[in-house]
Amino acid sequence: MAGLPPGPRIPRSIQTLFFIMGSRPFLAWTERRYGPIVRLGSWFDPSFVMVFDPKLIREVFQAPPDRLRAGEANAVLRPALGDRSVLLLDGAEHLRQRRLMLPPFHGQRMRAYEGVMRDAADAAIDSWPVGEPFALLPPLQGVTLNVISRAVFGMEPGEREEELKHALRDMITPVGGRLGLVALLLSGGRLGSRGVMREFDRRRRLVDELIYAEIARRRDADDLEQREDVFSMLLLARDEDGRPMTDEELRDELVTLLVAGHETTATGLAWAFDLLLRSPRVLARAEQAVAEGDDAYIDAVVKETLRARPVVPSIGRVVRGGPFELGGYTIPEGMEINPSIALTHRLPQNFPEPREFLPERFLGDDPPDTYTWIPFGGGTRRCLGAAFAQFEMRLVIERVLSRTRLEAVGRKPEAVSQRGITRVPKTGTRVVLRGRTAAPSAAPLHA
Repeated sequence: MAGLPPGPRIPRSIQTLFFIMGSRPFLAWTERRYGPIVRLGSWFDPSFVMVFDPKLIREVFQAPPDRLRAGEANAVLRPALGDRSVLLLDGAEHLRQRRLMLPPFHGQRMRAYEGVMRDAADAAIDSWPVGEPFALLPPLQGVTLNVISRAVFGMEPGEREEELKHALRDMITPVGGRLGLVALLLSGGRLGSRGVMREFDRRRRLVDELIYAEIARRRDADDLEQREDVFSMLLLARDEDGRPMTDEELRDELVTLLVAGHETTATGLAWAFDLLLRSPRVLARAEQAVAEGDDAYIDAVVKETLRARPVVPSIGRVVRGGPFELGGYTIPEGMEINPSIALTHRLPQNFPEPREFLPERFLGDDPPDTYTWIPFGGGTRRCLGAAFAQFEMRLVIERVLSRTRLEAVGRKPEAVSQRGITRVPKTGTRVVLRGRTAAPSAAPLHA
């Protein structure tokens, strides 16, 4: 076997700027120049490997979890998520937490959240101004936060819910922008003593107080077995030895579900409308599909959106247990391997006409496989909430298309901007609402 993969001899400082400001053009150049596996470096990680080929990505996803560790690669999220988050764990501990968390997100459980999702969408639609340009991303964040509050946390309308939603939103804000992300990365996943990270620490403590108080309150509830929210199901969950989750585990998993399912799903929805409103053919077919109750086409719209505009551009695995052989190269222990979601989705050998918005890719007899379309990662680390997120995106898109007439603002599609670990529409997907119909039935929600 050869040594490390080839890569550019560009200073790490310049490569860091490429990753902070927008990495896809740089990665596309490296793929053309060096092939499907490339060695890179930055201020945050002096040497790591990026992978762009589905066959190699399959090897990464199917590797034994003790050899390629995703939890260790996610360590930068520890300040927000906590030590017991399923995203931060590896090995047997990760498997235990994953098994405890799977049931609420499995199969027909999604139907229990349908009403919550529709009501949240209706409340947002009813608040949109008519005839005035506005950014769609903020109200969509309100939609997904309401869904998290009701479907995941099981909160009832009132002061406690509003206090928790406000605290959760405030906790994310300090590290949401580029500077906040840089501060988090430079701290190595540890909170600093001043500035952005000190403010984040204060807000996190407030969230913790509210969540631990809610855990204590919910443990005393006598209706847990009748409730359908994720929080209550996690309280009832038991591992193979009959052990429940601890308060710390519950806190970390609830915050993980918030971080993984709030901003990301709202961003995916904002990208979906940016793409739909600038693709007349697809929009017309989507509107027809909604009118005819054709869920399959809207599901394809969701999948194509996540292909063309993946919210998280890459994922990581840290090599442990000795060197790892990949693509004819030897990756040493301790080095991180990063399958690039963004570039894999944009290579013509993986997706013909990659710049075109074509939901039909996912409707034929040979749709993209699970190693070519990877917005939720893959293998034993595939996102637990993938089905939840896709279901929510489909329902919100259907509700908006059935009740409104939207137009995009400006002639150019939204530019991609890095916000924390996610890639968002630079101006939030600006639209104009030209008209809307009343909701057949909508329960009031507090945005």
